[in-house]
Amino acid sequence: MTARPCHLLVLLGMFFAVRTALAAGPIEVTRGQDAMVFGNCVPSLVVENRSSEVVDFLQVDVVVTLENGQERTVELKSAYREGVLYPIQPGGTATLKQHLDTSKALGVGCGDLKSRRVVRTVCEAAGGASCAAAVSVRP
Repeated sequence: MTARPCHLLVLLGMFFAVRTALAAGPIEVTRGQDAMVFGNCVPSLVVENRSSEVVDFLQVDVVVTLENGQERTVELKSAYREGVLYPIQPGGTATLKQHLDTSKALGVGCGDLKSRRVVRTVCEAAGGASCAAAVSVRP
């Protein structure tokens, strides 16, 4: 009689172990290289997908504070939201970029960026579902 509850506990433990293994690690986002494009600083972020799921789309909105105290929001994306996706495979890396044809350039050089902070993160897996893995961002 006591074997059944024990079996259920073992099965429950296996279920949680498999679930944890599926989201093995976080999706880590770190600061990339800033680049000057047409006289404007274009920041970037580097993504390392340590999870076991494919990331179809990732966007991180970063507010940059300029030397003069003004703040500007920059959308850094893995792909165009309405276009072809560039999935980030488990164990893979990618660069999040600002798409200057769909968003306003900062209008300053890279030396004018004083600080950065993340205000929003959008992570989508297959079929537009939210990513199961945690997204860690260090801009």
